[in-house]
Amino acid sequence: MITELKKCLFEYERPKRRALSSRFPFLVWPIIAMRRFARGIYNKFTLKRLHQGNFLPTVVARHSSPLYRKLGDGNERLQINKVINLKCAIAKLNGLIIPPGETFSFWNTVGRVSRKRGYVEGMLLSNGKVSEGIGGGLCQLSNFLFWILLHAETEILERYHHSVDVFPDSGRTLPFGSGATIFSNYIDLKVRNTSVRPLQIKLWLTEDSLKGQLLSDESASRKFHIREQNHLFLRKGDIYFRYNEMYREAFENGVKKDSEKIVVNFVPVIYLITEDYLKAGKYDVMSV
Repeated sequence: MITELKKCLFEYERPKRRALSSRFPFLVWPIIAMRRFARGIYNKFTLKRLHQGNFLPTVVARHSSPLYRKLGDGNERLQINKVINLKCAIAKLNGLIIPPGETFSFWNTVGRVSRKRGYVEGMLLSNGKVSEGIGGGLCQLSNFLFWILLHAETEILERYHHSVDVFPDSGRTLPFGSGATIFSNYIDLKVRNTSVRPLQIKLWLTEDSLKGQLLSDESASRKFHIREQNHLFLRKGDIYFRYNEMYREAFENGVKKDSEKIVVNFVPVIYLITEDYLKAGKYDVMSV
């Protein structure tokens, strides 16, 4: 772990290159437009269009995520709008079947986000800052899908996490960094079905939760468990970083067959860290 931590800190403090858009801010939107165009062309020629169908009989995995969280001040309206955006995207995703060997792409399925398609302003996170934008809040859906798809025979082809830890933990039940941030359409979540059975996404909303299941046509011989390891806060001077590792363990008949490291998270923390916060969460802290 120490070697991995040093590597992460070194790469953070000495990035290989500085983004062109950070040196020339006026280029941000032209660069985004080019990336979106290029990604659209790439997806068109490399991804098979997936289709929705009648629900398959067997539940492979299930999950539930609260719709409303305390995420700073003054975001109640944006969280209400988020639910509207989730409904629009779920209409495209509910019942989607991922055949064996095929790849699920969030944006290739959901499509363009616009007012015309029913989307409204929701909360966006960009470079550690909270802002408003059309379709804001869809990251909750990509987080949900990433988590549930980890519990089947899949290969994560593309997944990104936020570049900073924005909010203090509030009722966290999943490991830190277990989500997948998205940005239309070139920051995507892509997952390949590596099993021999079809996988199907089932999603719905209740009054206070986003709920869903991963379905198939018969029970899988392998079950999966996601384990967090080496979760801590790293302090260097006045700056805190957050680090953890996530492993996916495969079981057959209750016996662990293998374990793979799937995610290493290392990001700076931008909210206030106090001794009381660390003690209340029973977090480990390391200083360098």
